[in-house]
Amino acid sequence: MRIMNKTQSRLRRARQTHIKIARLRVARLAVHRTNQHIYAQVFSPCGTRVVASASTVESEVRQQLGGKLGKGSNVAAAQLIGKRVAEKALAASIESVAFDRSGFRYHGRVKALADAAREAGLKF
Repeated sequence: MRIMNKTQSRLRRARQTHIKIARLRVARLAVHRTNQHIYAQVFSPCGTRVVASASTVESEVRQQLGGKLGKGSNVAAAQLIGKRVAEKALAASIESVAFDRSGFRYHGRVKALADAAREAGLKF
């Protein structure tokens, strides 16, 4: 029996989703979450190019969040990133995406980002 750590388990959960989205050939909204930040990227339907991206590391976002350390790891920050990435994707003429949560559970910050992107006009 092989013992898996937390990261390996998450990547194992994500693998099947990556395969299915690649087979569908649709634009993909990928989310990555760390303890301090959240990142979102929209990949082109062929999967080779990043069309839009947003994260709590960006200086504009840091100013909106108050510039304090640790402000990028809450639900409000995730909502801001979801709205930002949706606006950028719509500007790049991508209206519909497949949501790739990268093996993270669909609650908390990941759910807040997805809901904010939907509210901003992105279709999942």
